[in-house]
Amino acid sequence: MLSREMMCGTGGTGRGTFTGRMSQTVSSRGGSPSSSSVGGAFSRSSPSSFTAHSTSDSTASRVLSVCKSLLAGGIAGGVSRTAVAPLERLKILQQVAGSSTSNYNGVIKGLSHIWRTEGINGMFKGNGANCIRIVPNSASKFLAYEYLEGYLLAHNRKQDPEAKLGPLTRLMAGAGAGIFAMSATYPLDMVRGRLTVQVDGKSEKQYKGMSHAARVIIREEGVKALYKGWLPSVIGVIPYVGLNFAVYGTLKDIVAVDVYGLKSAKELDVASGLACGGVAGAIGQTVAYPFDVCRRKLQVSGWQGAAALADSKAGREQVSKIRYTGMVDCFVKVIKHEGVGALFHGLSANYVKVAPSIAIAFVCYEEIKKVLGVELYISS
Repeated sequence: MLSREMMCGTGGTGRGTFTGRMSQTVSSRGGSPSSSSVGGAFSRSSPSSFTAHSTSDSTASRVLSVCKSLLAGGIAGGVSRTAVAPLERLKILQQVAGSSTSNYNGVIKGLSHIWRTEGINGMFKGNGANCIRIVPNSASKFLAYEYLEGYLLAHNRKQDPEAKLGPLTRLMAGAGAGIFAMSATYPLDMVRGRLTVQVDGKSEKQYKGMSHAARVIIREEGVKALYKGWLPSVIGVIPYVGLNFAVYGTLKDIVAVDVYGLKSAKELDVASGLACGGVAGAIGQTVAYPFDVCRRKLQVSGWQGAAALADSKAGREQVSKIRYTGMVDCFVKVIKHEGVGALFHGLSANYVKVAPSIAIAFVCYEEIKKVLGVELYISS
């Protein structure tokens, strides 16, 4: 458990304060870290020195700061996801339905069809499950990223005392954090995906809520079904979350120092920060998107609710017959039956939701941070 005050330094370097536990005493002699192994987060008072804090007061302060961090991140995540819930649902429907129906082709046409056939409830279907999922996901991703970034930086400074935070360190820490968070909360994502795809009026309503959906899936498909699509999700999250952290942090440093001539990226205005976040999100999503489509296909494979999306009886029969044995088989069959373009179904809706999602999350998080009176670091 840890807290951190993050300040981006000049020219892309990082300065900040980490507090936590270390498995060995860290020597401050000469301002360089000792050869002892590091087992936690760090207090970093200068680019080349580490200090340990072990008093009961500092421990209580760390725990309180972490709790505040999780609270702020959870609220911001829930608010931002709710604001773009209709676009999120449309994206998933486009991914699953593919070419079996034209009802969801395009952002305007798709949203209009959902509103016309399911009303306001249809726009937010699955959002409750998504919010429940995003709180532990964001919390675990945030803490894992902080730990990994500090650990990697300390490891690099054993070889080079002047080592700085760079794109590669951020990329590796982000990728590791993404894998950890995805794996820890994947069953919630699986259940949420099923609830989101379920369309009223096209088939008998199979799931009544999250707990009911989980019980039905386990009873009819086994516990392993809760992890359908896990492999492509993990592979996809490596470039997505990794690039998100790396591009966002690096781009802010470049814009602040090289473009505006500021001393720190923290001096960047909100609009510039949002632009950097938008670019990072777009790049990460584009690279990882085919894996996201594969994940959704695997999650609903063999489920009658997915077949109900097709326009025709023949289409429903074809969808219901398709079974995927794994990630590679899914990619092969999707390309064979629907073409390469099917791997990018829903990408347009995803692009549209990026800007408002990041903007709302950023503003909401900053306001909550001010109310709580702590300096926090989080990535969208």
